[in-house]
Amino acid sequence: MIGTDGHLGMRKILMVSCLLAIPAVAAAQNLGWQKYAVPETGAHVDLPMTIFSKDAGAAGKRIWSAFLTADGRANLTVQSVPNGAGDSPAVFLAKMNPPSNIVYKRVTPNFFAVSSFRNGKIWYNRCNFAGRFMNCVLISYPAAEKRQWDSVVTRISNTLTGR
Repeated sequence: MIGTDGHLGMRKILMVSCLLAIPAVAAAQNLGWQKYAVPETGAHVDLPMTIFSKDAGAAGKRIWSAFLTADGRANLTVQSVPNGAGDSPAVFLAKMNPPSNIVYKRVTPNFFAVSSFRNGKIWYNRCNFAGRFMNCVLISYPAAEKRQWDSVVTRISNTLTGR
C-alpha cells in the first residue's frame, strides 16, 4: 500500500518479506505431533494430529485405530496384529500375500516396510516384530503430494515401537 507520502509501507514490505522467507520445514514442525499408544499391546507411534484430525474408529478382531485427514484424501491406521506363531517379519509379510507391484520393500529381522501405488495414491505399510504381535502403521495419501508427505511418513515410520 502506498502511503500519503508516495512510499510503500516499510513495515508491510518487511512483514511480507519475512513471511515469504519462512522455510517449509518450519511449517512442517507445527503438525501437532502426539504420541499415540495401543495400551493392550504397548505399541506407540508419533502421529501428526493436525493432519490426521478425524478419528475413523476402531473395532474388529485386530487391535487398531484409524484416522483421516479433514478432507478424507489421506488415511492412517495403527494396528497390532496377533502373531501367535511368532513369525518373523519376512514370513509374516509373505503370509499377507502382498501385491506383486510393490515399488519399495525392505525386510529386516525386526520389521518390514512396503509401499506402492494404487488408484492415484501411495500406500505404505510398516510392521515391527513385537513377539506376540506385529505392530503396524498403514498410510495412504495422494501420489501427487508425495514430496509433501515424505517427511511425515518417515517420522511416523521411524517412531513406531512396541514391546
